[in-house]
Amino acid sequence: MDQEALKTSLNGLERKLLVLLNEHKSLKDELRGLKLENHELKADVKKREEQLSHFKNQIKITKIVDYINPEDGSISELKRKVDEYIREIDKCIAQVSR
Repeated sequence: MDQEALKTSLNGLERKLLVLLNEHKSLKDELRGLKLENHELKADVKKREEQLSHFKNQIKITKIVDYINPEDGSISELKRKVDEYIREIDKCIAQVSR
């Protein structure tokens, strides 16, 4: 093989290597972005699951209040107190979530 053919072959290999390196860098950047997006989505899912759990607890408490029949007939006072407790629990959850 003569020297000119070797140079041509070497130049072709060099171009292919540069293309592969650029593609590798591009894929690494894409992977980094996808990992970041995945992390953000997982955090969002966790936050929504916590909110869902909180809402389920509120629904349970509301159902309990609706079915309780206090002996002295002061159901409005009982509902007010339970609402107050719910607000206090919400504050605690908000502080813990920070």
